[in-house]
Amino acid sequence: MSFYSCLIVMLGGALGTLARYFVSVLTAPISRYIPWGTIIGVNMVGSFVIGFFGTLTLASGRYPVSETTRLFVMLGICGGYTTFSSFSLQTLDLIRVGGWGRALVNVVLSVVLSVGAVAMGHMLASRMNSHAILVAQTNTEEEV
Repeated sequence: MSFYSCLIVMLGGALGTLARYFVSVLTAPISRYIPWGTIIGVNMVGSFVIGFFGTLTLASGRYPVSETTRLFVMLGICGGYTTFSSFSLQTLDLIRVGGWGRALVNVVLSVVLSVGAVAMGHMLASRMNSHAILVAQTNTEEEV
């Protein structure tokens, strides 16, 4: 872990967090009862991006990028963008106001759609990348 890598991840995280804020503001009108912006706009999209980019840019694949670029996108941008803490807080808020059913819908849809989005991103990039099997190349990339 170098100082440069830390700066790259931090910059990506700042961009991901800013993008997350914009999505929250833009989706607020449709997220009154269930946080659709988090479910679809953040968790599902972020999951697709990390699955797609991680597979497409493997060192052994057709579109390799540097490990620094992978850290920037996967740990930085995606890590700052797909904030599971926001998901957890929104679920707790739904429970606290008596919305147990809506909380359950939020949990199930967020997990199922996000895992599905990672799988779709991986499958699409795998086809473009000579049927790559991996998404993450290092343990650090899996820590997102």
